Amino acid sequence: MPALTKDQASARAFDNSKAYQPQEEEGKQFFDDGREVELLHFVYGHPSIAHIRGSPKKVLEAIDEYGRTKKYLMNVGDDKGKIVCDLIRERRPQVMVELGGYVGYSAVLFGDAVRRAGGKRFFSLERNPEFAAVIMSLADLAGLSDIVKVVVGPSEDSIKRLHADGSFRSIDLMFLDHYKPAYTTDLKLCEHLGLITPGTILAADNVIKPGNPPYLEYVRSSVAQKQEIYRSGVKNGDDTAGFGDRYRNQYQNRVGDEMLSTWVKGNPKLIYQSKLVKSFEPTGVPVSTSSTCLD
Repeated sequence: MPALTKDQASARAFDNSKAYQPQEEEGKQFFDDGREVELLHFVYGHPSIAHIRGSPKKVLEAIDEYGRTKKYLMNVGDDKGKIVCDLIRERRPQVMVELGGYVGYSAVLFGDAVRRAGGKRFFSLERNPEFAAVIMSLADLAGLSDIVKVVVGPSEDSIKRLHADGSFRSIDLMFLDHYKPAYTTDLKLCEHLGLITPGTILAADNVIKPGNPPYLEYVRSSVAQKQEIYRSGVKNGDDTAGFGDRYRNQYQNRVGDEMLSTWVKGNPKLIYQSKLVKSFEPTGVPVSTSSTCLD
């Protein structure tokens, strides 16, 4: 049965009083320019640091304060975050994985939600060691070190390593918010390793803006369509032409040209149910998040 897709309008209008600073215009650096470490100094130097310690809610408020008054941060924010937190409360995942942790906003928000729902572990996979250090520091500040595990390295390598060492054998809920062309290749890797099981939920950010056509096409395809692609021998993940330069070359200064896996073809027999949920970036820009469940 092909995947089903529907649009679900956000029930709330955006509150402009909480808007982040605008994202820098095309051609200008909007992350990895020192603002992430600056955020850490801002939070730990906050006049209310004594009240922030041990409180996930207050850590998130401090991060939001920086994003609103200082510089833009590419966080999930509380509007889109609520979509995922609702999934956590409903599905009560024991193991949740996020691909792309940035400065830890999502790790604090979702890690706290997973713990409240009775979950065991939240894995935050982040390729940039500086960003990973910020995540670890803020998760510790929030009192979440017992449940949030930060893993440093490329997502493909980290997924394979965590599976091989037994850190997880399946994933109950996965949040994809990393290098956009890697959404599909990493999902196929998880399928190949047997990490995607009946009931697994995938929450993928930014699938409409800036857009991720390969991912949406894959989770919406029927078994027959995927099997035909599988048999055709089409390489997996070596074409990023459908993505704008800003996102295709997002990490070029650090890692050079991206080398996505071309050997994993996933499991074409898996069937997903998918829907788009409309929401807002922390800046107030309307966006959609894809919520997908394996039947």
